[in-house]
Amino acid sequence: MIVNISINSHDNHTDFWTASFPNCPFQKSFALTNESVINPATKTKRQVLKFLVCLAVAIGMVFVLREPGFTDSQCYVIFLLFFAIGLWITEAIPAFAVSLFIIAFLVFAMGNEHFNSAPEKIDKYVNTFSSSVIWLMLGGFFLALAMKKTKLDERFFQFAVRISGTNPRSLLFGLMMTTMLTSMIMSSAAATAMVVAAITPLITSLGKKSGVTKALLLGVPLAAMVGGMGTIIGTPTNAIAVGQLQNIGVKISFLGWMVFAVPVAIVLTVASCVTLILFFLRDNTPIKPELIECKPVEQSENLTGKRRIVITVLIVTILFWLTGSYLGITVASVTAIPLVVFTLTGVISGNEVRTLPWDTLLLVAGGLSLGVALQQTELLNYYSTKIVALGFNPITVLIILAYMAMLIANFMSASAIVTVLIPLAFVILPSLQKEVAIILALVTSTGIFLPVSDIPTAIAYSTGYLDQKDFRIGGTVTGVLGPLLIMLWVIFVS
Repeated sequence: MIVNISINSHDNHTDFWTASFPNCPFQKSFALTNESVINPATKTKRQVLKFLVCLAVAIGMVFVLREPGFTDSQCYVIFLLFFAIGLWITEAIPAFAVSLFIIAFLVFAMGNEHFNSAPEKIDKYVNTFSSSVIWLMLGGFFLALAMKKTKLDERFFQFAVRISGTNPRSLLFGLMMTTMLTSMIMSSAAATAMVVAAITPLITSLGKKSGVTKALLLGVPLAAMVGGMGTIIGTPTNAIAVGQLQNIGVKISFLGWMVFAVPVAIVLTVASCVTLILFFLRDNTPIKPELIECKPVEQSENLTGKRRIVITVLIVTILFWLTGSYLGITVASVTAIPLVVFTLTGVISGNEVRTLPWDTLLLVAGGLSLGVALQQTELLNYYSTKIVALGFNPITVLIILAYMAMLIANFMSASAIVTVLIPLAFVILPSLQKEVAIILALVTSTGIFLPVSDIPTAIAYSTGYLDQKDFRIGGTVTGVLGPLLIMLWVIFVS
């Protein structure tokens, strides 16, 4: 099962995680992919076959769904929609490459008078690269890298362990809350890798049959994925939702998103923690102190100075992100603070900038471009009219969309899910556009039933101390309770 882990990972943080944690004790097993056991030529043939099947299905869907009055642009977007979905599901090519193809295809097909009887202006399809959401995420990447390089993330973890003590229940709660908070700033994959690597000596000593081992290895990825809900930069799905809202003229601030998401993240983290305690930590025998002793974090005058810079920039940046809507400062301009200060002071070098997950930014930009295309061609209006004619109650439709997004997120890219569903939901539920975008983005973080649901669960599973069935325990709590809680809270706050 480990063989398939990285192949099914959703948010494309694998390279960033690998570069950030080169000495992680379970990295080798996590990085194991089909290339290790399948002949490269055979793998290439399979990928090409998947690509061709997706191409054939997409072309077929154009003939099935095309109506007599459809324009060339509408036919092109139908093809692109199903081709992109097929590529995302089969992973014939990387997810970010699908996004680049989306933008390139739209530029070629929509604005080319030789292939389109009514060519359009293409700037709206490429302008997504300059979206404020892209800059906001880039700022988050810089902050995460700076924290890792100066080992502030490790100090944060050690602080949580010292507070938690040797009580297994307190340790579980402390680590889950730490992971949740960390995932609001850095990627959930990096946060999970950091904590799991740190507790590896403990779980190795306790063994696979220990309830403490299972509770910790299930609790950390659960908290990481739920914590990613908390901020716009926490996960690409959040950024795509905000970008889709901006496309229709609805703005949501950094603080505004947190009002919707943070309370839900806290409640789900606590609920998951309580569930894990009931299942695995009924015996609350204290852990031997030597098993949870943390290695001293590197100390030097140069490192201390850089830590002060990072802490200062972190506080200032987040404060401006939180208050920018009141001060008239855009989030994109605030992002200049970490970019300029960290590179100017040498906290982050030019070579280290190249290790950032740029592919995630490409993924978001492509998703936004596809959303623009679906809206501009009015395909969504056409098909949503048919759906509305079925007479479903709006709340029923919202519930169906929310739980469908959660379930699908266990098997395919969460970013792809919100890219397709949010524009559709805008038209089906015009009176709940803001709410439905936030809900669909948040519920994709609650699909945690499988080891391959996302990179955090894959990291925990790759340690070899968990069975597939173990994930159903925490996954049931977030999967059943999560969407319901999210819908109720978002609608209440709105």
